[in-house]
Amino acid sequence: MLELYQSEGCPHCAKVRETLSELGVSYVAHNPRLPGNAGGDVTNEVTHDELTAGGEDQIPYLVDTDRGVTMYESDDIVEYLEAHYA
Repeated sequence: MLELYQSEGCPHCAKVRETLSELGVSYVAHNPRLPGNAGGDVTNEVTHDELTAGGEDQIPYLVDTDRGVTMYESDDIVEYLEAHYA
């Protein structure tokens, strides 16, 4: 299962969502906080704790539970998705 920690107003998150849609991949979206370079306002404490457990307070954040992979950075995420789900 893929989980995407993201925010609707974030252009970097939109890039990842578009790639997931183009590839026809199902995923679960979590909205832990609003976008912002220094971290926007937290909107969901539980998913924000899960986001920061990866080591950063940064979105987008992808968790691929089947492969045990977690990553930040939209370009890295898109590259990973195209390599493993295209």
